[in-house]
Amino acid sequence: MNWILLIIAGLFEVGFATCLGKANETSGKIAFSWYAGFLVCLTISMVLLVKVTKELPIGTAYAVWTGIGAVGSVIVGILIFKEPATFWRVFFLTTLILSIVGLKFVSN
Repeated sequence: MNWILLIIAGLFEVGFATCLGKANETSGKIAFSWYAGFLVCLTISMVLLVKVTKELPIGTAYAVWTGIGAVGSVIVGILIFKEPATFWRVFFLTTLILSIVGLKFVSN
């Protein structure tokens, strides 16, 4: 269950990064809505991270949480913000994913 919560926390990290990106593209009340979404996602992500670190090692949990956020944010950047999907970006993204999976397998 802790691994599922950790994945959800990582997805909310992607959410708050996405909200920041969208807020930077807009202004006025629409930007305020994105900043509110950022705060909601940030809060949920942090609460879940705190919860899982009571059972999982902090180093592993934080690395996986950060990795999910990084991978997800790059994917969102490519799909939503039209960032380039160069060979090297995809290559290093793949190595990051493999590292996250590796941490899962070597953790108790």
